[in-house]
Amino acid sequence: MSFSPADLPDLTGTVAVVTGANSGIGFHTADHLARKGARVVLACRDTDAAGRAAARIAGSTSVEALDLASLESVRAFAERWTGPLDLLINNAGVMRPPSYRETVDGHELMFGTNHYGHFALTGHLLPALLEAPAPRVVTVASIAHFGGDAGVVDANPEATYDAAKYYSQSKLANLMFALELQRRAARAGSRLTSTAAHPGVSSTNLFTSRSGMGANPLLRLVGPAVLPLVLQSAAAGANPTLYAATLAEPGSYTGPQRFGQSRGPIGPARMVEQARDEDLAARLWAISEQATGVAYPLR
Repeated sequence: MSFSPADLPDLTGTVAVVTGANSGIGFHTADHLARKGARVVLACRDTDAAGRAAARIAGSTSVEALDLASLESVRAFAERWTGPLDLLINNAGVMRPPSYRETVDGHELMFGTNHYGHFALTGHLLPALLEAPAPRVVTVASIAHFGGDAGVVDANPEATYDAAKYYSQSKLANLMFALELQRRAARAGSRLTSTAAHPGVSSTNLFTSRSGMGANPLLRLVGPAVLPLVLQSAAAGANPTLYAATLAEPGSYTGPQRFGQSRGPIGPARMVEQARDEDLAARLWAISEQATGVAYPLR
């Protein structure tokens, strides 16, 4: 389909939270939402970087500290929140640290950050979302989810650590969460909408972050110069998220359509069979509630 940020509707009066909005896809998402009138909260671990990002955005923005690798930080963010929340974009993530690492809560870093962190954040913010007239949650997955499988419910154990495989499992968990949230909202008769998107393959700091692939000093050194030459821009990578945040149908999954879904015009994204497995999703939901201590009183 033909879509660009110019096609976004007027968002005046909308309040949005974008995780990991200090750079890359999150920044461009926040920027375009604000330009269309939304009040956007940049929820980031590095608040100094987020402050610099907010200063570059023409619109109403604020910065809040949020470390998705800490369930306490997630809880504290939600406790500080006041008023309705129209839009939550679960964007931040960690990609492929070369060796096994854990969150402060003892979970494997990618699964604990990418999935558990956003699962807990969404659940904690659910009361605020349900105060809004048409609340929406967007969860950013990845074409890497094709490398995931039914072992997603094992939550990335240390004994079999594989950086690429475990990243795929965490992104499969993101997609399964988005689809299961929509199913649960529909069964509860809730007005909450859940959608998912993926950015294709874009030049972002996921490749150079010291928490992930950027732990490799060579990639951290050459990445900023080389990646923009071979990958699509982060601005282009934000388009599926922007569509999912405003125009996409409930329960949909949006991504680029060309070159193995890595770039190009956006449309319905393909997904691995396990992403639609409702029994597997129910198991993932149960372990996520247990791991985070967060429940979802949908209505």
